Amino acid sequence: MDLTNYGVFLFTEGIPAAELVRTVKQIEQLGYGAVWYPEAIGRESFSTAALILTHTEKLIVATGIISVYDRDPLIAAMGQQTLNELSGGRFLLGLGVSHSAFVEPRGHVYGAPVAIMRNYVASLRQCHTHISVARNLALEGDSPQTVERGTQGAITTELGEMPIVLGALGPRMNALAAEIAQGSHPYNTTPMHTRRTRDILGPDAWLCPMQRVCLTTDATRARALGRRILGIYLTLANYRNALLTCGYTEQDFEDGGSDALIDQLLGWGDEQRIREHVQAHLDAGASHVCVQAINPEDPQRPCLRALNVIKE
Repeated sequence: MDLTNYGVFLFTEGIPAAELVRTVKQIEQLGYGAVWYPEAIGRESFSTAALILTHTEKLIVATGIISVYDRDPLIAAMGQQTLNELSGGRFLLGLGVSHSAFVEPRGHVYGAPVAIMRNYVASLRQCHTHISVARNLALEGDSPQTVERGTQGAITTELGEMPIVLGALGPRMNALAAEIAQGSHPYNTTPMHTRRTRDILGPDAWLCPMQRVCLTTDATRARALGRRILGIYLTLANYRNALLTCGYTEQDFEDGGSDALIDQLLGWGDEQRIREHVQAHLDAGASHVCVQAINPEDPQRPCLRALNVIKE
């Protein structure tokens, strides 16, 4: 699986399915290696992946992320095999532990994140030994298939590699990503965080941070949009703790976020400036940057002009 240096991160909710298909085709035509999307409150992730994979030819489709609290590992393994078989190996499973504020109201107990993730991936690997979309259970019976370790320890079945990245922020989760997955997908982080994460992951693991950009030179407009988008994230302990280790203080989270914090998490400016925001992560050790291009005219949809600028 070749992610290339650039991918696109987008929210699929609020975009009609036919328009989403047109959008991902345009992203593929622009030369991006992957499209990433979260599982929010709306579209189901595996169904969304099937839609995108069916209407593209080369684009890798990555979940960024699905919560381990939302699916039994067996269902995740079945989905992973199905989507990779459907697409010829273009599905990348991004897993995360989400946030206690989202998990506990649904009746789950939010456990120790690293232990929960370690156990989940181990169960996922074990589940792959008992399922195969290439076999007819009624005719062949339930015979375990061999699951091996492929590139960087990837789960490898008779269908090929089933790569995984972890939504990791802290050093322990990133160390786990280097141990049991193909790499890390940090969200709402900075180039300083990327540099530190590369040191933890080592030279070979995938490091795929997300960076928002907005093609506008209007500081007031950009910052107002940034505070609107980032409002919910800045209340969540996992993100706050990661940003506090990168030099920000509690004061940076007050009143919707300081200008310095907003300007980092939503990198705005002219064409050269938004390229620099993305390049800063690559210079810090990222192998692939997930660009979330915010359209100042219609924030619900990606800014294709900005995406084109970055790939020029």
